[in-house]
Amino acid sequence: MVSILDQKIVFLFPGQGAQYPGMALDLLETGSGKVKELFDLASEIMGRDMRTVLGDAEALKRGDLAQPAITLANLAAAALLEERGIRPEVCAGHSLGEYAALQRAGVFSVEDCFKLVKCRGKAMAAAAERLREGPGGSAQAAGMAAVIGLAPEQVEALIDEWKAAGEMAELYAANFNSPRQTVVSGTAGALDRAEELFKAAGARRVLRLPVAGPFHSPLIAGALEEFGPVLEATVFHDPRIPVYSNVTGTRIRTGAEAKKLARAQITGPVRWTCEEEAIQGTGIQAALETGPGKTLQGLWRDSPGPQPCYPAGTAADIAALC
Repeated sequence: MVSILDQKIVFLFPGQGAQYPGMALDLLETGSGKVKELFDLASEIMGRDMRTVLGDAEALKRGDLAQPAITLANLAAAALLEERGIRPEVCAGHSLGEYAALQRAGVFSVEDCFKLVKCRGKAMAAAAERLREGPGGSAQAAGMAAVIGLAPEQVEALIDEWKAAGEMAELYAANFNSPRQTVVSGTAGALDRAEELFKAAGARRVLRLPVAGPFHSPLIAGALEEFGPVLEATVFHDPRIPVYSNVTGTRIRTGAEAKKLARAQITGPVRWTCEEEAIQGTGIQAALETGPGKTLQGLWRDSPGPQPCYPAGTAADIAALC
């Protein structure tokens, strides 16, 4: 067996929803100086001890805290891997995870990364709250649902068909996760009606997700009012290693392109299936889910590529790889 140290590796960083209480605390307990620096910096920027946040289940339900917490867990896992001699030749991240990918590719500093996700989390949470407080109150609550059993192109085509017929104006394809799973965003009414229509079209299940808003859709565009100026003020450099975009599914070539795509990612869908296909064609030999959970490993298994994807979010995972 070829050692993981001798293989061409892609770091895949998970996004919001991957968090769990206690994540990354074991990485800190390894005594890694780089991991401690990340915890200290994140705590300084957030104005609170991130060790406490990472251990608090209720805090991790809040988008304004969960996004920096997940990013800290992602970057801490990457730091420990790199200390152990495992470095990426390619990076990518799902939704929020793209910020860790951009940082590890050298697009912006660690400090700017935490500042960006702090503002992004706050702005998205506020935009979702405004939707809940709009006319009709909870009746107008918006969210997301996973459509299982239909191909991504089928889901997209059905939504286009319904909109052309004057229906489902507030339903959007949000995450093209795998050949068997697509997540949609919409208002409560649109999601209720979509469940009926998707099942009638052959979907096995339509599962409402426990998220605070209709992310990656135009319904959350209000987040850009707060996040846009912070994004524009941040310095973006050209990537030092290949990094891939959720918006296009292709490689990001310049810092200017990365900034433009980071803005578009707020309201645009995550084209993860395209991203996986592009990455698998780069000659990588293995993928590491560099952060909490196992979601990306499952999505990777559903893709047609032959390369394995290993867990790399805990101290035990990383020890096993080494």
